[in-house]
Amino acid sequence: MDVGAREPLGSSGKHHWREATITEPGLEDRGNVFFAAIEMTRMPMILTDPHQRDNPIVFANKAFLDLTLYEESEVLGRNCRFLQGAQTDREMVAQLRSTVENRDSIAIEILNYRRDGTPFWNAVFIGPVYDTSGELLYFFASQLDVTRRRESEQSFLRAQKMEAVGQLTAGLAHDFNNLLQVVNGNLELASTRVNDDQTLRYLQSARSAAERGAKLTGQLLAFARKTRLDPRPVDVSACITSFADVMESSIGKQVELHLSLRRNLPKAVLDPTQFEMAVLNIALNARDAMPEGGVIEIKTGKVRLNGDAAARGLTPGEYISVEVCDQGIGMPPQVVERAVEPFFTTKATGKGTGLGLAMASGFVQQSRGRLEIESEVDHGTVIRMLFPVASADAEEQERPVARAAEAASTSGAHILIVEDSSDVLVLAKEILEATGYRVSTAETGEIALKLFEQAPPGSIDLLFTDLVMPGGINGLLLAEKIAEIDPGLPILMTTGYNEELVIDGPKAAGLDVLGKPYRRTDLLDRVRQALSQRGVTDVRRRRSDFGPAEE
Repeated sequence: MDVGAREPLGSSGKHHWREATITEPGLEDRGNVFFAAIEMTRMPMILTDPHQRDNPIVFANKAFLDLTLYEESEVLGRNCRFLQGAQTDREMVAQLRSTVENRDSIAIEILNYRRDGTPFWNAVFIGPVYDTSGELLYFFASQLDVTRRRESEQSFLRAQKMEAVGQLTAGLAHDFNNLLQVVNGNLELASTRVNDDQTLRYLQSARSAAERGAKLTGQLLAFARKTRLDPRPVDVSACITSFADVMESSIGKQVELHLSLRRNLPKAVLDPTQFEMAVLNIALNARDAMPEGGVIEIKTGKVRLNGDAAARGLTPGEYISVEVCDQGIGMPPQVVERAVEPFFTTKATGKGTGLGLAMASGFVQQSRGRLEIESEVDHGTVIRMLFPVASADAEEQERPVARAAEAASTSGAHILIVEDSSDVLVLAKEILEATGYRVSTAETGEIALKLFEQAPPGSIDLLFTDLVMPGGINGLLLAEKIAEIDPGLPILMTTGYNEELVIDGPKAAGLDVLGKPYRRTDLLDRVRQALSQRGVTDVRRRRSDFGPAEE
């Protein structure tokens, strides 16, 4: 038994994997059943003659000709190196050459090229053939096109890489949003206590920079597919038409914007605000790819995916396609592969963050669609977004109106703040107390639950809690436990990272969430809104435990 890496199946095998012995060395008699089987098999096979100069091919079956697209007359008498090309690994070629010189066997995967120039990954096995006296007669080689498997592996590895980058990105954005909340909040409070115009300008400049940082973290979360979307049936052609003026003013006069929008398309399920941002970012990239000017064309259409749906990572069915086409410099394949990575850009320093396409890709994937890139150097780029068609084109129903409830007086209302960041906790407490609210605080869900259980019934008017907290009780679980004690208590959540909401969509739907970093006015407005719902327990319909049907 031979055991080792040279075994073509990756496991232990018998000695015949490495060499074979024959009693009739000639190739003239091809009328027996074995030659018929070799010609009928779908496995490409060849024989080479090491006694002739350059070890040429002396036999090739029809499967080999089908694989390589060559005719028999173009193959016989030539060394196998004609299958090699620009991207063929020279180290692999050296291993093949060494195997033949040492009369050994080998099983490797190598990039080869067909007659028409198209590349394919070839799983090659080569072994010697001897006669009964031990003299080497031929080398046998079998091939197998493993391109599809290699591409699937590469796609899986890229997906793993992007998922890891997304997790890291979202985690950093969460921490960064907490820091920005403290910076923004304190700058806003400081602005209310300063009367000097020059100092106010300094503070305003700092606040502008902090808000740009908040926008950056929002783009990072969009890439990581952690943005909380508001998907609904949308007419994409009408949506693009409605903000075409904004796009034209944003991309400038150096390029022309052409719209080729199909009317009466089925509606797509997406968040229109995030969709507009994605199209705008792609259009800006298209403009930058045409420094001498040109045409950006935006097209919409309908696509039905059947047999190729799985290969594109989508379920079969109808999709709305949105294409942004440019006449720019294009991208080589190695750039296309990395185009949606965050912070990857080929632009000069200071000309781009490398987040526009990453954010668009994250949004499309979170919308259960797909972003595709077709590009060729000096021949432009097509960015295609596919979105699932809405199951019904009915008009959106108005949200259930809350039953009439007595307007709760917010003056002196008691609010329980739960926040694991002490700086953010102090800031929120100061803002609310300055407005006349009574505030209790807790830094963990466990402490908050204990405080609530010990407080007199009805003495707490609002729970304001962070969503992601250390320990066994996060914001969602805390809200669930407190709702069991007091179903009518309004709950307002805050987060800079919506991972929990993405995972527990049906469970978390309907929760009132304030994103970080938030402004003082935003916090006060949302608190007043939440307090007005005190005692209202049926504002939103209870969702089914099973949810809507999905394929």
